Parts: sequence; C-alpha cells; structure tokens
Amino acid sequence: MFKFPENLYVDVRIEETFETKISFKKMILQEQKVRNNKGAFVRVYDGNRWYYASTTDVDAVQDQIDTLAKMAKPNPEINNHPIVRQFEVHKDQLIQYKHNSITDVPIAEKKAMLERYINLVNDETIVHHTSYYVDNKIIKSIYSSKGTDVTFDKQTCGIRIGLELSNGESKDQTSMSRAGCLFEDLFELEDFINDEIKKNIDFVKHAKPVEPGIYTVLLSPLATGVFTHESFGHKSESDFMVGDETMKAEWAIGKTVGTPILTIIDDGQVKGNGYVPYDDEGTKGKKTYIVTDGVLTGRLHSTSTSALLEEELTGNARATSFEFEPIVRMTTTYIEKGHRPLADIVAEIDNGIYVDNIKHGSGMSTFTIAPARAYKIENGKITTPVKISVVTGNVFETLGEVDAVSEEFDLLSFVGGGCGKMEQYPLPVGFGGPYTRVKKLNVQ
Repeated sequence: MFKFPENLYVDVRIEETFETKISFKKMILQEQKVRNNKGAFVRVYDGNRWYYASTTDVDAVQDQIDTLAKMAKPNPEINNHPIVRQFEVHKDQLIQYKHNSITDVPIAEKKAMLERYINLVNDETIVHHTSYYVDNKIIKSIYSSKGTDVTFDKQTCGIRIGLELSNGESKDQTSMSRAGCLFEDLFELEDFINDEIKKNIDFVKHAKPVEPGIYTVLLSPLATGVFTHESFGHKSESDFMVGDETMKAEWAIGKTVGTPILTIIDDGQVKGNGYVPYDDEGTKGKKTYIVTDGVLTGRLHSTSTSALLEEELTGNARATSFEFEPIVRMTTTYIEKGHRPLADIVAEIDNGIYVDNIKHGSGMSTFTIAPARAYKIENGKITTPVKISVVTGNVFETLGEVDAVSEEFDLLSFVGGGCGKMEQYPLPVGFGGPYTRVKKLNVQ
C-alpha cells in the first residue's frame, strides 16, 4: 500500500471515526450532531530518534513518509535495533460491526430513546438535570515496514444523565451512565434509571456527615474499579519507570505488593470501553496479570518500554486519536473475582463504610476517591446513608489491607469522562471487579 524507505522503520495508523452526540437540558434539546473524521499518524525511526506527523489528508500519507524519511538518517542495521526487533507483525481483517453498526441506526431513533429515559426524571427533589447520548465507531488500519497490515473496528454507545438534587439545606450533584457495544445494549434501562433516581433522592434527604476516622471499607464493583485504576493501574504503566531506578526498585517484579487474595489484571481483549484487539503500534491485545496472588508479576508496555526494560509486550500503546503518538495506557483493568458471597463479607463488618457510587478518583503513591453515595455498615448490615468527602490511603498499605473479594463481579463501561495522561484526554478505559473489603482506610 505504501512504499517504505529502506534502512528506516516506518509505521502508519489510519483512523476513520463516526460520532453522534445528542444532549438535553431538562427536556430542551441542546445539541444534535453527527460527525465523521479521518486522519493518519505517521512515524519514522532511524534508531536514534522518532519523527512524527499527523494529517487529515490520508491521500498524502506517502508524502508524509517521504518527508519524515528525509529528516532521518538511514541505518542499515535498523531491523536489528532492540526496539524494532520487538515490534510484532500481524496480518488481520477484524471487522465485527458490519451488520450491527451504530452508523445504521437513525439519529431520530437515538434521540427518541434518550427522551424516553429523560421522562423518568420527574421528582420535585431533582431541581435540574442534563442528559446526553453519545456513540463512537472507529475503523483503524495499521501498516509497518516490518509487514504489519491489520484493520479492525470497534464501537461503543451510551447514555449519561446528570442530576442536581435539593432537599432543604441538603444539596447534591450526581450522575448515572450505561454504555455498550451495540445500540440494543441500551434497551430496557428503565429499572436501572428508576433505581438510581430513588437511591439518590433517599440519599439527599437522609444522608448525615460521616464521623471522620479509620474504617473498614467495602467497595462496590464501580468503586473497586476506580480504586484499582487510580491506586495501581497508573503505577503499572512502565514509562514511569524508564530511566527511574528508584521506581524500578520500588516496583520490582516478584515483590509482594498485596495480600494473597489479590490478583489484578489488565485485559485489552474485553469488549467495551477498553477493548484493544490491536494497540496503536499493531501489538495484539493481551491479558496481563499485573499482580498474581499479591505478587507483582507484570506491568504494561509499549514496544519501546518493553525493549528498554527487557520485558514482554502487553499491547498497551494507545493514543486518544490519530493526532497523538501512542503512549503506555491501561485498557480494562480490574481485580479478579474471589470465592466468597457478598452477604458473608458484609456480615463480618461491625462498624464500616460501604462506598456504592463515586464522583471521581485520583492517585499514584497515595490515592483518593470521592464517593457520591456511601452508607454505614453496622453489625453486619448496610444501614444509613452518610456524606463523605474523600476516602484515601497509601497504595502499598491499602493493597496489604484487602482481606476479602466477592464472587459477585461486574465489568463496567460508561460514557463521559475517561482517563487522562500527559496531554491525552479523555481515553476510554474499562474497569470494575468484585466487591472488595479493605480493613483500614481513612474516611473524611
């Protein structure tokens, strides 16, 4: 397809995207648009440095290759370079959504579905609400001078409803979201939305400020996912370790980092927000055991970090769009499910906190989660709602305090937000897991 210059490594990533966004404030339509975009990212490597270009003129990709090649210094040994040797070579056509594409659903049908769900938001406690439907389909092709030639598609769609609630002096803001790979995945969400509305109204009416202190904390699958992503996922992105001997020593493979019941996985093969059948360097998506039975057994890599740290590729080189270079990013990251029923785990807690829903999270060595809904656990039962500003802890200490994970398990996809790193935001990721009990966490 392209004429690659000799004595240089070259790869090309072409992306064709389709996006829909429909938004409302209360019942008033604010935005309804469909956008198509196409572009390419080109890289040339001579063994000393990378040369990049991005363009929306995909017919000019060969010109971009030739221009970048003139800047580089030809290297007859380029194919023996450790980084170039590490690149996988695949030939594949993985088109999965030809007959059930979101592009074939009329925009009127998407709008009607969203309006149907908005009509469920009708309680006087809800003083304002916003909502939107979004979808995204991408067809991606990756070619390289080593012989890679892969094309695949992926798509997601979802709804998000944001609520502002008021009950006297008590006010709250929260949201609910669901996403899937098919438009049909968004059918029959009435029970979910009604249940979320009921819980949020009850919370704003009855929640009392928590008494700050150290508690046993039970995390829902959503809270577990955010905890895993923020507390450990980013630390496993290996570009943080390149050239940093302190980090490499702190996160040495084989080190015990958690209790034996703790296994943490990043899996690009899981359908949903974090689905990466091939990453943006053409590496096949993989299931990576970051922590196995409490022991650090892996980390996430691009081709460059894999070569520099002399570890196996994991398929985690990702970019938010064709405008950016791929960097090390998570896909779908989660704690593996356990073997204990949730009811038994709750029954063992005399005085604790259950974090049901969250607003946001952040962290590296120390992580912070801001709950949206939380409840007291008293004498083995989830009881009254409590207002919590943050739940926070040291990563290593917290992983060592995990003493139960449930057999109940859920992986989640959402619309809105995403993962940010450097200038690349938002990147869709998946997360979730079991209900996770932490013996000691700081609750404020």
